[in-house]
Amino acid sequence: MEMAPVLGLALAFCILTLASAEEQGYRNSTNANSHERVLECGAPGTPEGELCLEPCKNHTVLDEPFRSTENTEEGEKCDRDLNGWYRFVGAGGVRMPETCVPVFRCQTAAPLWLNGTHPTVGEGIVSRTACAHWSSNCCFWRTEVQVKACEGGYHVYRLESTPQCNLRYCTDPATVIVEDKCERPCRPQEECRLDNGTWDCFCRQDLNSTDVSSLQPQLDCGAREIKVSVDRCVLRSLGFGDEVSAYLRDQNRSCSSVAQREDGNWISVVSPTQAGACGNILEQNQTHAVYKNTISLVNHFIVRDTILSIDFQCAYPLDMKVSLQTALQPIVSSLNVSVDGAGEFTVRMALFQDPNYTSPYEGTEVVLSVESMLYVGAILERGDASQFNLVLRNCYATPSGDKADPVRYFIIRNSCPNQQDATVRVEENGVSSESRFSVQMFMFAGNYDLVFLHCEVSLCEFLKEQCQPSCSRNQLRGEAGAIDPARVLDLGPITRRGKWPSQW
Repeated sequence: MEMAPVLGLALAFCILTLASAEEQGYRNSTNANSHERVLECGAPGTPEGELCLEPCKNHTVLDEPFRSTENTEEGEKCDRDLNGWYRFVGAGGVRMPETCVPVFRCQTAAPLWLNGTHPTVGEGIVSRTACAHWSSNCCFWRTEVQVKACEGGYHVYRLESTPQCNLRYCTDPATVIVEDKCERPCRPQEECRLDNGTWDCFCRQDLNSTDVSSLQPQLDCGAREIKVSVDRCVLRSLGFGDEVSAYLRDQNRSCSSVAQREDGNWISVVSPTQAGACGNILEQNQTHAVYKNTISLVNHFIVRDTILSIDFQCAYPLDMKVSLQTALQPIVSSLNVSVDGAGEFTVRMALFQDPNYTSPYEGTEVVLSVESMLYVGAILERGDASQFNLVLRNCYATPSGDKADPVRYFIIRNSCPNQQDATVRVEENGVSSESRFSVQMFMFAGNYDLVFLHCEVSLCEFLKEQCQPSCSRNQLRGEAGAIDPARVLDLGPITRRGKWPSQW
């Protein structure tokens, strides 16, 4: 059986690992301060009491728009009364500027700015110098401040009284957080800012990482293609430029290309879900087909620095045939079907526990609750699947094991589902070498405790005739034709567990 239709059944798991071909420039960074505890403040000296000293949780909010560096109103404000941890919010900006501010801004004479970059969450609390611009000297006065990046995407500052008056801590209006100006929420690696007249989520300018594990690629294992996506912001912080070349494990380099840019500052590389394509290696066990490959990322088209390798693998469950084989004692029914001029083929049918038709029931009898769904699958186990499709002609239930029992309930009639039963769903019939349907559990009225399922099957040569049923309402209401007992597979008995609702 071809693998293509198998891949669409279900996705089991995906695995990503990172490896650096050259360890230069990459080392683990300390991240001790990146996790905040959610506790109540306690007595000094206790573990809970230490939380009272957590500046991201305990600080004073400064919501003063006139601190903006764009504010040119006259004033002689001074910050001689500040002492402690503070967070800037509001329309004036949420962070201190990192470049020299002209005099007589922020309603003060000598505005204070941060002489250094803001830290990332992983850096914890850092010390920086705040400089005051005066007399043509961008750092005429200076004072030490402490800064910490918090998990919510903001910064807090340990500010001391200014050395003179009139000096004041200013804010950068370009850092105003206006969520409605960005169409999507920005990730922690991004910031919402105005750039070339457009509000959008851009990579944070202060993002700086030396830990390759922070890359955390995303893997999408699809039925037709496998896509690996990498955060462009983190790549940039690791030293990669805007033009990143990606190479799959492909000896012919036919699948090597510049990584595709996507929305949200992601770049991705796609390979088809095919063995051998783009260097894919297919490994198969009793239950899954596993596709493996490696992506190498480099700057530009030549290699003079570090190569970053990403190993990935996608595992897909195999078809019903393998599921039936791996079950210890699957409840199955086999039937040999003779086809004129083509020999004898074998069809198997089984009752499954899941809508993916991968886990057949085991043993000799099935006991189901009244709310259960019956998942029935049939497969052309031995035969020419390149010539024939499997068709379920009539599927019906009886209260006994006799397939000719006159008491019968049709689930599929003349290859079409019973439209009077809203629980019947035909997943596949006449389009491949597999057919499957589902129906909710039921019982026959009277003194009947068991249900037996029967399906009349046939093989259709799809190169010469139309095999997929076309179900009109007249066909659905019509009587079933004569059933050929030689082409009927049987399943059962199925017993109910629990009681029907009181209205039954």
